[in-house]
Amino acid sequence: MPIYEKRTYDIVVGQMPEVIRLYKEEGWPILVAGGYAEHLVGYFTSDTGRLHQLVHMWRFDDDADRRAFWSGLFADDDFMKFAVQIRSCISAQDVQLLNPAPWGPRP
Repeated sequence: MPIYEKRTYDIVVGQMPEVIRLYKEEGWPILVAGGYAEHLVGYFTSDTGRLHQLVHMWRFDDDADRRAFWSGLFADDDFMKFAVQIRSCISAQDVQLLNPAPWGPRP
């Protein structure tokens, strides 16, 4: 059964334009070039409720697949150079693992 990982980053007020720029110009191209984007369900920004959040959802075959993915991504020098640039824009991070319900669509 697949598992989904939801990562929510609280962005420092006023820094969302910089986060979006960095992801568009550097982060996303690195994810695509490294083959990491194939696990991505989607990226989202909050518009209501808690504002200034960047949310991304990932799909993995199982926990071993998830752990291998993050190990590989964090070993990617280009991605880590991008991560260093974006860290000062993030004030908090929440990671939640989700199992799909036994009904309904699965992305």
